[in-house]
Amino acid sequence: MDARPSSPVVGVSLCDSAPLLWRVEDLRVLRSRGLVGALLGSLPRTPRQNVRLGRPLLLLPEEERLLTERHAAAAPAAQQDREGVELGLQVQQHQEDQRRSYEEQRVLALQDRKSALLRAMTSSHTGSGSGDEALRGRLEALDQSFTFPSSALAVQLSTARAGLSYCPEARDFLRADRPIRGRDEPSGDPARYQVFRDLRGRGFYLTSAGKFGGDFLVYPGDPLRFHAHFIAVCLSLAAPVCLLDVLAAARLGSNVKKTVLFCSPAPDGRVLYTSVQWSGMV
Repeated sequence: MDARPSSPVVGVSLCDSAPLLWRVEDLRVLRSRGLVGALLGSLPRTPRQNVRLGRPLLLLPEEERLLTERHAAAAPAAQQDREGVELGLQVQQHQEDQRRSYEEQRVLALQDRKSALLRAMTSSHTGSGSGDEALRGRLEALDQSFTFPSSALAVQLSTARAGLSYCPEARDFLRADRPIRGRDEPSGDPARYQVFRDLRGRGFYLTSAGKFGGDFLVYPGDPLRFHAHFIAVCLSLAAPVCLLDVLAAARLGSNVKKTVLFCSPAPDGRVLYTSVQWSGMV
């Protein structure tokens, strides 16, 4: 019997077709496997800043597909049940806090409405008995007819915890034994994935290179410690390449101090690499 410990399984949640990771332990497992992703959530203590980001973590399609291919055994059933019970308690507590907050905000909104009505009527009427009676009648009618719509409820959104969604299907990823998708085959270009898998197998870290006009940024180590050395551009072996495009890519790589790497997947599973550097015009 194989006594090696089973690898932890990463639970992937889907927002439309975007694969997201919410749990801190999943982010740690992802980084331990050499995958990076991109944080796109706000931090709970500083929700209006844009310098540092927090959960959720957005995966590249290639990162999700690599996780799907290499996922290990599921977590023990007892652990999954315990997480499910804890999640249910958290959801109930969250719903109770929302109900209590709604009642408190309703009382405050009614008090504000009464104060506004009181100021309006006392400024336009003298302290006569008829005016006091009219004011009391308006206040009593306001008590009976006042409504506070749930859409006006002030809700604090925080990414400190995951799984507080009202939708049960959206919480199933916490008990999943594999990455979840709505269809059998993960999304993404097969050629791009072949390049991603080959470079990751060579020990490189990869992130998206959309802002550099490429497919991947290739790092020699953890992106928190190293700058990217290459801009990977995926090209078909059979497709012609315009010389101006090659010059533009080489010039861009020179400006950002990176080497452009043309990556061409071969039919036999290998990937052929061609590096291009700008050396000036002749």
